[in-house]
Amino acid sequence: MRKRLVAGNWKMNTDMQDGYRLLKDILDGVREDELNACEVHVYAPFTHLKIFSNTLNGSGIGLGAQNCHQESVGAYTGEVSAEMLASVPVQHVLLGHSERRQYFNESNAVIAQKVDQALANGLKVIYCYGETLEERESNKHFEVVETQIREGLGHLSADQWSDITLAYEPVWAIGTGKTASAEQAQEIHAHSRDLISKMTNGDVANATRILYGGSVKPGNAGELFGMADIDGGLIGGAALNADSFKGIITA
Repeated sequence: MRKRLVAGNWKMNTDMQDGYRLLKDILDGVREDELNACEVHVYAPFTHLKIFSNTLNGSGIGLGAQNCHQESVGAYTGEVSAEMLASVPVQHVLLGHSERRQYFNESNAVIAQKVDQALANGLKVIYCYGETLEERESNKHFEVVETQIREGLGHLSADQWSDITLAYEPVWAIGTGKTASAEQAQEIHAHSRDLISKMTNGDVANATRILYGGSVKPGNAGELFGMADIDGGLIGGAALNADSFKGIITA
């Protein structure tokens, strides 16, 4: 059985004081039985990671970074390597988010290198993928997501897939208030799982978690998470409110 996962991506939000207060509110609000039934991660800004690592130690909530560089060391001013993240320590890293693809021109090939760096340093990866509104309206969404998965993860061995979680995020539903219907999301998730099976084998496909991200809220989380191939959510805006985030975990 795939254990459900709710992952909060804080993006470039909260200073240290506000972020710590939010983290404590989440810790105080999530029950132990919920953490036994559902894995929970927080993907915080780089500046917060060391203090958050100490705070979350032994809590049952995982800590992740929102990105890493594709090289191990070098003259890359302002960048952070996977080895640096592992030394904090954090356990997880988010790669391939649509905002990284759009605003920083990250290609599938670059993201594949980042995946390799993360895995080489013992980090588990949430790999993001998804189509734009134009691509969906042009009926290219299956082609787009297949290319993103094959080019970003197709080089991995079956064993390496145990450290990979996918997060399908239709770009047109991120921060827009629009949400893919449960049926639309399930269709892509099922297609993605079938693709993983073709790339590796059925056991890997059945074991790989695939999250949905795109304006998930407490009110729609239950329907989305009730779909056969949706194993939880990658949460943006709602993760910045402890009550909303807890409501999604409860769902």
